Amino acid sequence: MLDEQVAPTITRCSSGCTGLDDVLGGGLPVGHFYLIEGEPGTGKTTLALQFMAEGLKRGENVLYATLSESRDELLMVAETHGLRVDESAVLEVRPSEQDLKPEGQYTVFHPAEIELNDRVQTIMSEVDRRKPTRLVIDALSEVRMLAKDPLRYRRQVLSLKEYAPENCTVMLLDDRSSRYADLELHSIVHGVVSMSRVPREYGKTMRRLEVTKLRGCAFREGYHDYMIRSGGIVVFPRLVAAEYVNEHEDTTQARSGIPELDALAGGGLGRGTSTLLIGPAGCGKTTLALRWLTTAAERGENSVAFIFEETVNTLMGRALGLGMDLDPFVKSGRMRLEHLDPAEVSPGEFVELVRRSVETHGVRAVLIDSLNGFLQAMPGEQFLTLHLHELLTYLNNRGVLTLLVLAQMGLVGSAMHTPIDVSYLADNIMVLRYFESAGEIRQAISMMKKRSGGHERSIRELRLGPGSIHVGAPLSDFQGILSGSPTSLAPMISKGPLND
Repeated sequence: MLDEQVAPTITRCSSGCTGLDDVLGGGLPVGHFYLIEGEPGTGKTTLALQFMAEGLKRGENVLYATLSESRDELLMVAETHGLRVDESAVLEVRPSEQDLKPEGQYTVFHPAEIELNDRVQTIMSEVDRRKPTRLVIDALSEVRMLAKDPLRYRRQVLSLKEYAPENCTVMLLDDRSSRYADLELHSIVHGVVSMSRVPREYGKTMRRLEVTKLRGCAFREGYHDYMIRSGGIVVFPRLVAAEYVNEHEDTTQARSGIPELDALAGGGLGRGTSTLLIGPAGCGKTTLALRWLTTAAERGENSVAFIFEETVNTLMGRALGLGMDLDPFVKSGRMRLEHLDPAEVSPGEFVELVRRSVETHGVRAVLIDSLNGFLQAMPGEQFLTLHLHELLTYLNNRGVLTLLVLAQMGLVGSAMHTPIDVSYLADNIMVLRYFESAGEIRQAISMMKKRSGGHERSIRELRLGPGSIHVGAPLSDFQGILSGSPTSLAPMISKGPLND
């Protein structure tokens, strides 16, 4: 958190949403007006009810003035989310049944001359009587439609602002029903929180918010993902890796437990580095990554794998067939396997899961399998590198070993291509390939890049057999293995398994 965000001279008021408080730098500065704007369905009312419930929990005097929904509707929403909001805290300022009848409609006077003044005066009288420290006015669209004239609308909002008690923190809800951006209102209030929905062609609709204004305070700029779940709004603050510094750098190498694989990697993978395992489908990328996680668990370290493609049961069964029994580590909590649906998870939610694993569960090794699934969870692939840069820098700063799996399209030769190039982000790159030899399809592995030290330049054969993972000796008798069609440099090509 930035130093400016915790300035002791500013008294903060919690919004009732921990993530939003973090974005705001500790909460809303007390005694000011704030605009919460967003289209219907973005969660404005839910956030306002959280704001009210937080005040009641702290023993404050609160008032929720509703000009659109009924008291019963609001209390039902609060009850659905488990928020304690007293009935006496809700002031219903809506047209009466008589006003809604045809004979009750005004024909001589404009509604703004009677209804608007009556409603604003009702709110002011109740504020004067209760003197609340938290006030919500829902929604300004009613005031705007009654006022008709922009000048009259502005003056009514200013009158509410001037009449509010000095220590009262006010939330104004606006559903953006106006055809034009209400910049006049933005200039009046102390802060603006904009909530929006980001539709996707398939899967769950994403939601994100942005603090576009907060006078005199530093805040976390940019878009922040959020979701509406039982309990209210949950905000996932955008990760800023520069705020996390690793004060205790660990220079030891994390070994896989396979001597030949560790030799290929130059003795192991450095802690606080990221490794990209890239290759076609089925060539052993996930298997090798799990080997590192299993060895970490055997050393007594916590690890987590975020799986986008296959199910947890399938993954555990496949690992067991290759000599890795993950069940004891999963049951003990030493290793966690999290299955994620790309259509249901947002990038911000995923980053929060990773951060919570590191900071709460003390995880030292993280596997993301695969980046192809993570890409599907993004609103656009142009943002994937930005998200990954912050995430990998954060994990590196925390001294975590990060393993990334990326599947290439195609199987052999020049027909293969990568959906997105993230190779420059990874500290280490391990390439896996299929190649043909003596009428058989075999697998090869090589270390192409290692920023933290030296590594072998050779290409070794990888064999995945029943109950074992075997990395052979360097394939010095072949040329062109990475292309998928090698040629033999030896006088004769052995028709059996390649020599170790």
